[in-house]
Amino acid sequence: MRLVLFDIDGTLLRCGPQVRPLFAAALQEVYGTTGVMEGYSFAGKTDPRIVLDLMTGAGVPEAEVRRRLPAMRRSYLDRLESGLDTERMALLPGVADLLERLVAEGEVTVGLLTGNWERGARIKLSRFGLERYFAFGAFGDDGVHRAELPPVALARAELHAGRRFAPDEILIIGDTVEDVACARAHSFHCLGVATGWTPAEMLRDAGAAWVADDLPAAGRLLPLLACGR
Repeated sequence: MRLVLFDIDGTLLRCGPQVRPLFAAALQEVYGTTGVMEGYSFAGKTDPRIVLDLMTGAGVPEAEVRRRLPAMRRSYLDRLESGLDTERMALLPGVADLLERLVAEGEVTVGLLTGNWERGARIKLSRFGLERYFAFGAFGDDGVHRAELPPVALARAELHAGRRFAPDEILIIGDTVEDVACARAHSFHCLGVATGWTPAEMLRDAGAAWVADDLPAAGRLLPLLACGR
């Protein structure tokens, strides 16, 4: 592979339970309701899809949900920037070593493929100094459904690298079945890492080409990803 696209939450880092209340407060401010958040999974979904699911579920017309999305984005991201506590977050095993090596050695082009709005992605990454590794990516700003994001990431990767990438040169790394599905929808390879909220068996059943307990273990399956070598 020559292009590796990383998810963020559950793949590179964990924010813990602190993000949902910030998201809920923004929903309440902009739409006057949080919808039914209990039991709703954010895993693998884009930020706009989460808003659409919760607000249409609460009876807000879809056109009105979409009209207020820019205000929702601003409210949530302002809250995230001021309220995200690094002490309640965790950098996942092997992440810093792997990114440092890949960027330093220039073996691959590295980017993001995440459902976070871009500013939110950068806020989360900045808490551990990881934003400097990612010059480009595809984000929740680029589509409601995750399957819309791989072509966007690919176009930006090719612009950044100055070359084309064939599907068999592309690897998406993520921790949810949504990551696997979006990779498979475009015939890209997918590595599932069981560092988030999805068991390894579910990632395997979803069709991930490789499944590992974490990124250091992934290096035993794909030497390109061997951490600290």
